[in-house]
Amino acid sequence: MKNVYLDNNATTMVAPEVIQAMQPFFEAFWGNPSSMHAFGGEVRRHIDTARAAVADLLGAEPGEIIFTGCGTESDNMAIHGALEAADRPLNIITSRVEHLAVLSTCRHAAETRGCRLIELGVDGAGQLDLAELRKALAEGPALVSLMWANNETGVVFPIEEIAAIVKQAGGLFHTDAVQAVGKVPIDLRNVPVDMLSLSGHKLHAAKGIGALYVRKGTRIVPLLHGGHQEEGKRAGTENVPYIVGLGRACELSAAHMAEEAEAVPKLRDRLEQGLLASCPDVYVNGDRNNRLPNTTNVSFEFIEGEAILYDLNDLGIAASSGSACTSGSLEPSHVLRAMGVPFTRAHGSVRFSLSRYTTAEEVDYVIERMPGIARRLRALSPFAST
Repeated sequence: MKNVYLDNNATTMVAPEVIQAMQPFFEAFWGNPSSMHAFGGEVRRHIDTARAAVADLLGAEPGEIIFTGCGTESDNMAIHGALEAADRPLNIITSRVEHLAVLSTCRHAAETRGCRLIELGVDGAGQLDLAELRKALAEGPALVSLMWANNETGVVFPIEEIAAIVKQAGGLFHTDAVQAVGKVPIDLRNVPVDMLSLSGHKLHAAKGIGALYVRKGTRIVPLLHGGHQEEGKRAGTENVPYIVGLGRACELSAAHMAEEAEAVPKLRDRLEQGLLASCPDVYVNGDRNNRLPNTTNVSFEFIEGEAILYDLNDLGIAASSGSACTSGSLEPSHVLRAMGVPFTRAHGSVRFSLSRYTTAEEVDYVIERMPGIARRLRALSPFAST
């Protein structure tokens, strides 16, 4: 039985080069980077190198990068930190299709801080109505948090245009770019984003490391208080091996992005077209023109998505139904519900997400096996004959 991993939006394989870069920091370079002696100084230089690599991938300055424990921490730090630092009450504007790391944080912040929360809707393709954003911004000073790319559908928001609208209105703008960093070009020298979140394990680094970009001059209050680490913005001794690994992963992303932008969408489209051709009542969810190069979200109508995943797993194929952070829930995806996808389709949605390690043979294996799964499960479905 083959092993085919197509769940890269949940997490990615740690690149061999990243493991190699991390290894010395478990064995030889184990000093505390805050120490004044040579053991600490050597480690500090490697942290500085990694910070520069993250900044280079984003088109940022090293001093604008704060290392965190994960993307969720970065989102929380951006949202709570900006609201705490604001010299006046702010409305919170987000969307109904955000990752729960943002959506739950915005809702919690609104409840605990007494802020007004505005959740923007999306159309059937998963795209925002920018007129609705402008209307929300006209209702008072605001912190806006909108994702760069959706984790479930891969839909990419027009962040450049959104950022310009927010800045013109005098708002603060944060974007959760966890799914976008390393997959699409980002140059913050030309996009007026105030804060941006990323996560290492989405771009072939290890789990347990993330970063928050904070544009120079943007005020935030730290979540963690204590020592002077991260220029006083995030206390706690740095997770050195993982920081070094994230830096190496960012270097690899920059080196491979052009070839991935050509090769990975071809494999995604091959998979998508194969499924559409071989399985009846199949639909692709989301904007097919403005999306990540590696992601397709497909609905098999009248079939339970969880059942599809079990059958795929029995064949050695890893995929996902919605977000990994909501797996185990029997409710249809909040993203697909917000898009107005009918229940019988939303409940049968499967996300396939590829990486630079995905091969044509793996894609063809899924195309070959999926029709049999769909036929068997549809024959058992009480909805298929109604």
